[in-house]
Amino acid sequence: MNLSKAIVKQKIDFTMNRINFRPAEINDLPTLYEFEQGIISAERPYDPTLKIEHINYYDIRAMIESNDTEVIVALCNNEIIASGYVKINNAKPYLKFNKYGYIGFMYVKPEYRGKGISRKVIEKLKLWAQSRNLNELRLDVYEDNSKAVSAYEKFGFKKHLVEMRIEI
Repeated sequence: MNLSKAIVKQKIDFTMNRINFRPAEINDLPTLYEFEQGIISAERPYDPTLKIEHINYYDIRAMIESNDTEVIVALCNNEIIASGYVKINNAKPYLKFNKYGYIGFMYVKPEYRGKGISRKVIEKLKLWAQSRNLNELRLDVYEDNSKAVSAYEKFGFKKHLVEMRIEI
């Protein structure tokens, strides 16, 4: 490994040592609302069906208060820098399992991206799902969002179904 790669790895390791994870709290809502808008802005280029005006994907307050959803935040120096959630969903009656965990609300502040933080968030969400006796995690990602697809594949997710559409 050359010196510059060693320095980058050292910086990443140092950064990861300073990052803590915890369940989201109601007083985190202002930051989490900003993260939601960041997700929507990032996804607009991939989805021409989104309304142009201000939209929301989530009821974040309800997610935090729900017993069937775990919202995780990552903190660096007491600043929230990332988020994600896993929700217990009922499976279709024809599947092998009754319930599964659905992952979403994955966001990392731009200056912290590429440091493995989203992977750590998913690991925490996976542990929570396992504590609830779930053995399947699912998520949705835009097929053309190659960075996100690649990140999820590195974690072990596999493409399963492609949703298709046509305007008429």
